[in-house]
Amino acid sequence: MQILLIRHGQSEADILNVHEGKADFPLTEEGREQAQRMAARVLEQFPPDFIWASTLKRASETASILADTVDCPVQYIPELQEHNNGDLAGKPLEEVPFPWGILPHEKLGGDGESKIEFRARGEQIYSAIRHLSNGRLIHFTNSTTHLDSMD
Repeated sequence: MQILLIRHGQSEADILNVHEGKADFPLTEEGREQAQRMAARVLEQFPPDFIWASTLKRASETASILADTVDCPVQYIPELQEHNNGDLAGKPLEEVPFPWGILPHEKLGGDGESKIEFRARGEQIYSAIRHLSNGRLIHFTNSTTHLDSMD
């Protein structure tokens, strides 16, 4: 099995310079163009058998563009959403900087997920995906873009 992790295209939150996390911002026009370019590259170099994506607008829209390009099914599941950042979601980064010193058990943004909870959610959904899937998979993530496949 190969899993390809892809970050969504530019979102409105990137332009607004706000915390994204659970805030549900759509792609910008540039983000849609980025998704089209990525989809062409994936079709040429890494054609998937199945796509799994977050239900957040920025990831689901990027996944939809890819699915249309590569003619591949996509499953949208909420467990693939970004780290729940609680009340930080949508707040300007210049007013509320990221709390880098947070401990693994402390909840992000007061009522969000701790690093431990986020990791547990990630491990559970990847275990389920691996159990249900064969072939090359695409997962849309809200973190750094990875265009390297893993065995």
